[in-house]
Amino acid sequence: MEMPDPNALMAELVPDPLAGGSLAQLGRDFRARTTSSEAMTAAYLARIEALDARLGSFETVMAESALAQARAMDRLFAAGTDLGPLMGVPIAIKDIVAVDGAPTTAGSNVAVGDLIGPEGSFVGALKRAGCVILGKTRTPEFANGGGRFAISSVRPTPWNPWDAETQRVPGGSSSGSAVAVAAGLCAFAIGSDTGASVRAPAALCGVFGLKTTAGLWPLDGVFPLSRSLDTLGMLAHTAADAGIVLGAIAGSPPPDAPQPRSLRLGLPEPSFFFADLDSRVRACTDAALDALRGAGVELVPVAWPEVPQVGDHMASVVAAEFMAGMGRERFEAVRKHMDPYVAAGLAAGLEIGAVDYVNAIRGYGAYSRAAAERMAGVDALVTPTVALTAPAVASFEDRDFYDRHSSIGMRNTRPASFAGLCATSNPVQGPAPGLPVGLQVIAPGFEDARAVAIAETIERVVGPQSRPDLDPFMEGAGYRQ
Repeated sequence: MEMPDPNALMAELVPDPLAGGSLAQLGRDFRARTTSSEAMTAAYLARIEALDARLGSFETVMAESALAQARAMDRLFAAGTDLGPLMGVPIAIKDIVAVDGAPTTAGSNVAVGDLIGPEGSFVGALKRAGCVILGKTRTPEFANGGGRFAISSVRPTPWNPWDAETQRVPGGSSSGSAVAVAAGLCAFAIGSDTGASVRAPAALCGVFGLKTTAGLWPLDGVFPLSRSLDTLGMLAHTAADAGIVLGAIAGSPPPDAPQPRSLRLGLPEPSFFFADLDSRVRACTDAALDALRGAGVELVPVAWPEVPQVGDHMASVVAAEFMAGMGRERFEAVRKHMDPYVAAGLAAGLEIGAVDYVNAIRGYGAYSRAAAERMAGVDALVTPTVALTAPAVASFEDRDFYDRHSSIGMRNTRPASFAGLCATSNPVQGPAPGLPVGLQVIAPGFEDARAVAIAETIERVVGPQSRPDLDPFMEGAGYRQ
C-alpha cells in the first residue's frame, strides 16, 4: 500500500481498516485474502503520520519493524500457518511495557529501565498470537496522573480527539492508548489500570476499556507502580472486539453475550457512585439504564457501605509500593526531574511505615471480602465510569479547579481496583453529539470473560456509538477524510 504524501494538498486520509467493521470481520478479510497484514499496518502507519503530530498519542512509532512483522505474518499465513484471530492485527502498547527494539520511558525523563526489565511474557503472548506492534503509546509519568487526568509536565498530553478546538484531557494513565484507538490509529491498544487508568480514558475518549483482575495477565516487563493493584488491560472500539482479544490470549473462544432478560445487575450505593454527576453524564447514564430495563435486564439496588473507605488505604498501598520499588535515596535524587504533582503524590510513600502499610494491606483483604459478599446475588454491578466529561486541559491551571476535581477521575473506578475485581467501561453516548460518557461494569475477580460478555450485551442494547470527527485535525496537515 502506498503511503499518502503529507505535502499533497487535501490528500485523502487512508481509511481506518476497522471503520464500520470489527476485529471479527478483519479476521475474515485477512483469511479470505481480501486484505493483508501489510496493508492494514501500512494504513495505520499512514494514519499515524497524518494525525498524530496533532494528537500526540504515540511516544515511539516502530514503522520499520511493524512492516517487517506484518510481512512475516502474511508469508506465514500463505505457507499454511494460522496463529488465530489476532494474526496480522496491528496494535499499540502503553509505554510502561517493555517491547524489544523500543525504549521504555514510563512517561518520565528518569531512567527506570532496571525496574522494568526486558520484554515480558505478556508481550510474548501477543507476538505468538500474531499481533503486529505499531509502537508505544504515551503515558503520564510512571502511569500516575497526579490527579490531573493524565496532564504531564514531562511529556505532552495527548489531545482528546472529540474536540479539535479545545484541548481536553484524555484521561489517564493509558491516555495515549485511548486516543490511538478513538482516532483509529490501531486496531486495539494495551494499557494498564491501577485505580482508573484504562477505564477513565476509555470513558473520556469514547472507547471500550477492560481492567483485568489482578494476576490474570503477568506483569513481568511492566513498570511497577503498585504490584498489589497493577493490572494490564486493553482499549478497543467495542466489547465484542475486546472479547476476541481476551479469548485469543486465553486460548479460548470469545465469550457469548447473555440475553438481556437473563441478567440481574446491581446499582451500588447511589449516594457515592451516582453523586455529583455532570448533566451529560447523568443524562447518558439514565438513558442507558432505561434502555437496559426496557430490554428486560433486572436492575436492583445493592448496598456497598464500605466504598468510602477505599481512598486512604489505596493511596497508602500505591505510594508505599512505588517507593519500595524506586528506593528512598533514588527518589530523592531524581525528584527534581519529575512532574511536581506526580512527585508530591508519590512522596507520601516516604512517610508510610511498616505498620501503616500492613494495616493498609489488611484493609485491602477485608474490603475484598466485603465486596464479594455485596455482589452475591447479582451478575455484576453497573455505575457511571467517570462523574464528568473531559475537562479542558487549561482548566487545571486553576488550583481551585484542580482541588475540586482531582479525585473525580478515580472516584468510581477505585472501588473495583481495591476489591480485586475486574471491570469494563462501555461508551454510552450513542450517536448523539457531545463529549463521551462511560458506563462501568464491575464483576467478581477472574470473571473477566463474563464481564466482557455482559458489556457486549449492554453494547447491543444501547446501540452503536459515534466516532469523533477527525476532519478538523487534518486541516493543518493537508489531509481530509
